[in-house]
Amino acid sequence: MSSLALSVLLSLVSAVAYAAGAIVQERVAAAGGSRPYAPLRNGTWWVAVALNGVGAVLHVVALAYGPLSLVQPLGALTIVFALPMAAVFVRRKAGRTAWRGALMATVGLAGLLALTGSAGSHTLAGPEQLVLAAGTAGAVVVLLVLAKGLHRPMLRSVVLAVGAGIAFGMASVFTKTVAVEWTSGSVTSGLPTLLVIAGLAAAGLLLSQAAYRGAGLTAPLATVTVVNPVVAAAVGITMFGEQFRFGMTGTLLALGCGALAAAGLVLLTTERVGAERRTAEREESEERTPEDGGAPDVPHTVVLPEPAKPAAVQGAAVLPDPFPAPTALSLPLTLPLDHGGGRVEFGGRPAAGSARRGDLEARTGTVQTLTPPALR
Repeated sequence: MSSLALSVLLSLVSAVAYAAGAIVQERVAAAGGSRPYAPLRNGTWWVAVALNGVGAVLHVVALAYGPLSLVQPLGALTIVFALPMAAVFVRRKAGRTAWRGALMATVGLAGLLALTGSAGSHTLAGPEQLVLAAGTAGAVVVLLVLAKGLHRPMLRSVVLAVGAGIAFGMASVFTKTVAVEWTSGSVTSGLPTLLVIAGLAAAGLLLSQAAYRGAGLTAPLATVTVVNPVVAAAVGITMFGEQFRFGMTGTLLALGCGALAAAGLVLLTTERVGAERRTAEREESEERTPEDGGAPDVPHTVVLPEPAKPAAVQGAAVLPDPFPAPTALSLPLTLPLDHGGGRVEFGGRPAAGSARRGDLEARTGTVQTLTPPALR
């Protein structure tokens, strides 16, 4: 088996391990709440760490035998492998759009593999390593500060995933240097380079774990999967002297294959984000609905309409009703009531009933007159 074929095989197994670790991380993040250090006390999270460690070891060996511009893009197969694995282990089905995006990503990566040529063994000198380490640390810190100021969970997760992708990509660059030195038998980087690799790998792991919180699996994983090989391949082409076959034509075709793979990942991510949003909305609606399946008990307030009032035009004369309705108070009525020998008179105007009152007073002695308020 050639060194190129061995590096491809190791890259595929590494992608499977990374996909399994990402699925476990997403499940731990979903059940861990908002506490930042809750996963450290969860045994399942350490299983994800072990899976990522296996993937990292296989990735290092693949870098020792293959070019950086090929091994890193093959890491994009992580999200492709995550689709069927999520469907099998966590019962998360993918739609046609997701599978179409996965197919596009696979075809693009296969084309990139076919166009990748052999590369010599190149390493980075001490000053180059120092510049890359300082630049990477500064970029990660800036993205971390930017993410803390964002309030939208999806946007914050994407920014954190970009930082994780940069950290993982640059860790692969330094790992490539150490792997080439080890295979050639001349280790000159020493402990500082190993510490840089460990720091970048830990930063990428923690940033990716934070990116999964509140945004699900697909969007952060796709962002890390795209940013990681782009950063590593750019460094491999510019600083390691790696190139594609067929000269400029091969380079243009390789860029087209990379764009096809990236478009597939974006299509896959869009479909999965929409599916996750629909699932969240459905779960929220089910929580609001009572368990018996009926409509929720919402108190209804019945407001009775007020009696209609005639509209009065400003400035218009108000005429009396030509046909007034007869009322009991408009007619003089005198009824004898036994209230201590007296009488009660329901009458109209006092002036009109003065003679009658005198006659009643003469016969009964006491008369009580009740006059309506409107006539007082």
